[in-house]
Amino acid sequence: MTATAAPGAPAGVPTSRQVAGRRWRSARGVVAVVLALVALAVVIASLQSSTEPQYLDPESPSQGGTRALAQILQQRDVPVHTVRDAEDAVAAARPGTVLVIVRPERLVPEELDLLATVPGDVLLVEPTRPALQALAPGVHQATTSFDEVAEPGCGLDAAVRAGAVHFRASEVYESPAGAVRCYADDGLPRLVRLQLQDRTVTVLGSGAPLTNDLLEREGNAALAMNLVGAGGPVVWLIPDLPEPGSTSALTWQDLVPPGVWLFVVELGVAVLLVALWRMRRMGPVVAESLPVVVRSAETVEGRSRLYRAHRARDRAADALRSGARDRLVPLLGLPRGAAQDPAMAQEIVSALARRTGWDEPTVGAALYGPEPADDAGLVALTDFLDDLERQVRQP
Repeated sequence: MTATAAPGAPAGVPTSRQVAGRRWRSARGVVAVVLALVALAVVIASLQSSTEPQYLDPESPSQGGTRALAQILQQRDVPVHTVRDAEDAVAAARPGTVLVIVRPERLVPEELDLLATVPGDVLLVEPTRPALQALAPGVHQATTSFDEVAEPGCGLDAAVRAGAVHFRASEVYESPAGAVRCYADDGLPRLVRLQLQDRTVTVLGSGAPLTNDLLEREGNAALAMNLVGAGGPVVWLIPDLPEPGSTSALTWQDLVPPGVWLFVVELGVAVLLVALWRMRRMGPVVAESLPVVVRSAETVEGRSRLYRAHRARDRAADALRSGARDRLVPLLGLPRGAAQDPAMAQEIVSALARRTGWDEPTVGAALYGPEPADDAGLVALTDFLDDLERQVRQP
């Protein structure tokens, strides 16, 4: 079935259906790319594991809990004291204890400042940016590594004895000079150890090696026991959710899942590729006929208004002089190409002076002179050129 033109439409004018079809064919590639990116973002989001409330809780037997690690430590005569408030952690910490801080996104800035004063070593698990700033100065989150298994690649005894560790997804960090860096991905470590005055601060980018689900994988159990239970009694801080209205230490960057950042990057790349695909290619100039007929007077008036709006008296004067020379040269019996030939300027001026009676400097200033000083000068130049042409045309 062929589309027919609307009644009264000129022959050859496309119908609305044809126009819509052309627009769809030109845009369907972009729509397909956007839909593919949305589908990819949904898949990535679905693959992201949600954090359960009992994640890294030493009293939880769930897959994300850490009861198995706590029981192993207690069997080795390493007591694990679980606290759920920063003040209780400060009260329980001693110079010989190891303070393990998990779920730091639940801590408010005041609590982070309080924890920065406790004695003893500190193990930070999946810290937020404010937690790093308060407890591990100089360590900064860089990106996320999705390589699940990594080798130590450092001289830290706890990591060397553990060997390869299954991290699942893990944050990697930028660390200051002098820090111990282990389990690196492209030079950025998953585990960083700092010596701050009289205590050691260890940053672990993933809590997965400590969980009940992954404790038996690779060297996870050895690393967990070496980091948590090597220094004496353990104070395990897993904060309760902050009170309503309190300011959490979780920033807006921490609230955005990694899949969203990947989607934003992919969308930016897709937009750039589409822009490069659809951008105008600068090729040779192609002369095309106007879609409608425009009277010459309207064209002249429109161009003159543009010149006036931009105060382009020099361009207007050049256009007037060029047009006048094109019309005068044939009347003087000179070749048409002489009108725009600078070498013929003196000959044209001399011929006009003989024909009209004006002196050569005046004629030369009119045809080749400087830019008029103001609009009045431009109008005077126009009148003079008209007068020259009228005199030449008179028998």
